[in-house]
Amino acid sequence: GSGALASVGGPSLAPFDRSALAPFDRSALAPFGGPLRPLSSAGGDGARVVPTAASLAHVEGHRLVGAAAGGTVAGGLTGTLGAIRHALQDRSKACAPAGRTRRVPRIRTVAPLILGRVHPRVSVVMPVLNEARHLADSVAMVLGQDWPGPLELVLALGPSTDGTDEIAARLAAADPRVRTVANPSGRTPDGLNAAIGAASGEVIARVDAHAEIPADYLSTAVATLEETGADNVGGIMDAVGVSPLERAIACAMKSPLGVGGSRFHVGGGAGESDTVYLGVFRRAALERVGGYDPHFARAQDWEMNHRIRTSGGRVWFTPELVVTYRPRSSLRALADQYFNYGRWRRVVARLHRGTANVRYLAPPTMVAGTLAATAVGVVWRPAWVVPAGYAAAVTVGGWMISKGEEPAVRVRVPAAIATMHWSWGIGFITSPSSLSRGLPGEG
Repeated sequence: GSGALASVGGPSLAPFDRSALAPFDRSALAPFGGPLRPLSSAGGDGARVVPTAASLAHVEGHRLVGAAAGGTVAGGLTGTLGAIRHALQDRSKACAPAGRTRRVPRIRTVAPLILGRVHPRVSVVMPVLNEARHLADSVAMVLGQDWPGPLELVLALGPSTDGTDEIAARLAAADPRVRTVANPSGRTPDGLNAAIGAASGEVIARVDAHAEIPADYLSTAVATLEETGADNVGGIMDAVGVSPLERAIACAMKSPLGVGGSRFHVGGGAGESDTVYLGVFRRAALERVGGYDPHFARAQDWEMNHRIRTSGGRVWFTPELVVTYRPRSSLRALADQYFNYGRWRRVVARLHRGTANVRYLAPPTMVAGTLAATAVGVVWRPAWVVPAGYAAAVTVGGWMISKGEEPAVRVRVPAAIATMHWSWGIGFITSPSSLSRGLPGEG
């Protein structure tokens, strides 16, 4: 369980306990910023203005409202400035806006609000295994964020064999914001839990070692957390290939024909979601559900997001967050990836009954139906219309979704789609019950 996280130092996650998933009171969660520090400044007439935690206000929808038990700034610097402007305007009118009751403190300068604690501490956690090729670039992208608040990066180092640990040591020595923790098992959920346990941030952002994030990734994510009240936010997994096959796989991964209608693959409007790519979390939410379940070698993000939602939290998708993802470079590697996705998603379905929706059941249904029709076709040839129809749909559909790509890419898209469908479906159908051993209700 994750109770062992305390051994890595720093705040530890609560022991993993699936029975403790009772609904929670969101109002009991502390806002990001914490109480504003009392600051002194001189007013225009020389008077001393000392805003205290009880007299200052917090931002709610970018409006200042009275703080009864310690004010906080939860809207970021932009929200703070907007709130200050509204507060000064409303005070001059000596009345509250229609439908809103509020108290605005008499502040002769905005400096105390701006200089108080505005930005939460953000900890980026990164599981790392045999990433010598990409690690330095990934770390540079994190440290180059435009996030104006405190930032740290915790690397969870698995048993790499390509010199990754030496590169990580040099990066940590070069910048005090970079720290490392050991992940002896090399498994993703273990590494994530170890890094979270060692992290000190109020906001935890997962970034994989081969992901490419834009410079405003963290600032956009934190703003979205604050604006929506969500416990986890994420965006689009933008698959971008280099070789013709990688570009073909990227086309398949960004199309409903290849992966269904999941918004983090194909895009869509902002709103609540079952799961998101990577994720930027409130630490309180991770501690509430006990972190990632170490049982899940794959699908651990979907499984934990399910627990966040069933405990009363919100998972939020925003198209403003775009992460560049590099697809597999061969059909064999792609098949292995999607085979494991399918078999572990079956494990999630066994644990959380009723979560296998149409999108997840479509590939195994296609596999079973196509194989059955092919077998029947041996004695009754009209049944072969089923596999022939599937092949035609994938071929025509693959050509259509790759419009604008060069021919060398377009001719490979049908093979990429079929590989994803069949591997996921076979993985789901053949998922052994032994993978569920140790879960509640399983042997």
